[in-house]
Amino acid sequence: MTKPTIALLTDFGTRDHYAGVLKGVVLSICPEATIVDLSHDLPAHDIPFAALELAATYKYFPAGTIFLVVVDPGVGTARRGLAAEAGDWKFVAPDNGVLTEVFHEVAPKRVVELTERKYARPTVSRTFEGRDRFAPAAAWLAKGIQLPALGRPVSDYQVLALSRPRVENGVLQAEVVRIDRFGNVVTNLDRKTCEKFSNGAVQVSVGGRTIARIVSTYSEIATGELGALFGSTDHLEFAAHAASAAEVLGVHVGDGVVVKRG
Repeated sequence: MTKPTIALLTDFGTRDHYAGVLKGVVLSICPEATIVDLSHDLPAHDIPFAALELAATYKYFPAGTIFLVVVDPGVGTARRGLAAEAGDWKFVAPDNGVLTEVFHEVAPKRVVELTERKYARPTVSRTFEGRDRFAPAAAWLAKGIQLPALGRPVSDYQVLALSRPRVENGVLQAEVVRIDRFGNVVTNLDRKTCEKFSNGAVQVSVGGRTIARIVSTYSEIATGELGALFGSTDHLEFAAHAASAAEVLGVHVGDGVVVKRG
C-alpha cells in the first residue's frame, strides 16, 4: 500500500514552532504519512502569492497527495475552513481564495466546509486553526476518510480576482506576479497565451525597457545582459546573468509587462 503524502505550504517560517507542530498533529493521527515541506517562507499574509506558489507545485506530486495550505490573515474570524478535491489531489485550506489558481486550472470536483468536530482537535484555538482544524482534517484524509465526512458541501467559496493577460489595442498586457530568490522576474503570461497572440517574433517590455530577445535558458544570457525566457512553470520571466533582474530593471510585483508582435 502506498504511503499517503501531505505537502505543507505556509507563511509560518522556521524560527518558531508553528510549522513543526503541524507535522506533530498530522503524525499523531496518521503516523504513516510522508510529509513534504513545499515552503514555510511565503510572504506573511500574502494570499495571492500563496495561490500562485500552490499552482506552481501541485501537479508535480503523485495522485492522492493532500496539500495543507495555511496562509491565513483571517484566522479567528468567520471565514470558513475548506477541504477540496480537484484533479487527482486534495487540498485543505482557509476559505480566503488561496485555492483560486488551482481551481482555475482544474475545476474542483467537491468542496466541503470543515464543520465536523470529530475531525478537529478537541479545542480549536482562534489564533491557530492550522494546528487545531486544518492539520487534523488533512491527516484524517490521509487516513482514508472521504471528503464529505469532513462537513457540508459548499459552492460559494472565495475566489481572488487575480490579474490575467489580456489583449488591448493589439498589444498583449501582462503583469509581474513574483520575484524569486535569484531576482528573476516572473509574469502571469504563459507560453500558450503568448503563442496564441503571436506565432512569430515578439517585442517584450518591462520597467520601461525592451528586452532584446527571448532565450531558451539562463546560460544564453551574457554578462551584463537581460533576457526573457519561459521558465520552469512555462511562464514568461526576465533574468540577468548571475544578477538580480528585478534590481537591474527596478521592477516590483504588480508592474506591467507589454508584448508586441514583431
